[in-house]
Amino acid sequence: MRGDLGNPRLLRVLNERRLLDHLQEHGPASRADLAKITGLSKPTVSAALAGLEEDGLVHLVGEVSGRPGPVTSLYDVNAAATHVAGVDIGRDWIRVAVADLRGTFAGRKDGRNTAQTSAELADLVGQLCRAAAREAAVDWPAIACAVVGSPGVYDPALGRLEFAPNLPGSDLAERLRAAMEVDLVIENDINLAAVGEHVHGAGRGKSNFALVSIGTGVGMGIVINGELYVGARGAAGEVSYVPAAEDPPPPSGDALAHGATEAVAAAPGVVRAARAAGLSLETAKKVFAAAASGDGVARAVVEAEGRRIGGLLVAVAAVLDPEVIVLSGGVGRNLDLLGEAIEARIAELGPLRPSVVASTLGDSGVLLGAVAHARTRAWDLIFDARLP
Repeated sequence: MRGDLGNPRLLRVLNERRLLDHLQEHGPASRADLAKITGLSKPTVSAALAGLEEDGLVHLVGEVSGRPGPVTSLYDVNAAATHVAGVDIGRDWIRVAVADLRGTFAGRKDGRNTAQTSAELADLVGQLCRAAAREAAVDWPAIACAVVGSPGVYDPALGRLEFAPNLPGSDLAERLRAAMEVDLVIENDINLAAVGEHVHGAGRGKSNFALVSIGTGVGMGIVINGELYVGARGAAGEVSYVPAAEDPPPPSGDALAHGATEAVAAAPGVVRAARAAGLSLETAKKVFAAAASGDGVARAVVEAEGRRIGGLLVAVAAVLDPEVIVLSGGVGRNLDLLGEAIEARIAELGPLRPSVVASTLGDSGVLLGAVAHARTRAWDLIFDARLP
């Protein structure tokens, strides 16, 4: 390594990355300001900026005058130098965004997930990706990389998604790579939702937090010391398999495929509980709407759901001690209806009092996280190509 650091080209690339990282995070700056902030000499900064400008990665965005000395030029990242794609594969919807290097969406397409096979799903994702690229006026092959958020855990050794009973076919990952034909990363959707929350939502500025998603499934994304934590095999946060102590055991098939907590606490479990209580409602959304309108039976179902969630959050707090737990998903976002029961159950279970807030990112959390992850990978690819 010591010999490498004597390589002038390597040192130049490291300096370029240092300047780009600062501009990416803080916006336009002058050469003098960059030299002062980074500790690099002015000639070094000037040489690095010249190389970045020549390759289209930075550009002049303005000048500052009116103070002693020559006019000062301001440089910034050229966010349009390349584009990335984020994909959210949900049970009902597929969402795709093409964004620049600052994460600004240039094109977006959402489509119903009507696929019955892995081939149909991969083809649908590919079509939506190219449609989003056309909207962004970008040639799809020019996309630097794409990040796909999907249920389950991607096993790179096996090349397939595990713990994803709702997805068609064990060859989905392979088919996605063939359909998209770009540098591709496949990541758990809830992990990406946590990334989105860290960049844009209630996790912004938090070094340690957890996102618990309760919707058609149950999952958790974990951020520790500002970084996404996925565990030894990528399965950290699979809280759907935490035992559901307060409830009778779910049907053995559900427990094995989806996990005990998911079987009772996810949206289908809410619907089953409502029907068992005598309500003829087809969706969890309708159960919560009935509770909001004052239906006593629906309120009791929602209260029981809140207690289940409260028990899960105590387990999360006991293991992770996060600064905040963000609740997301079609069920979890109903904190106005669930909050009282959650707080009561937390109080019953001991002294731990996690701070619990609802996500404000709506259905875009996974997509925002996918784009943020893709941006980071794109910069890595760009600078890997510049290394000697």
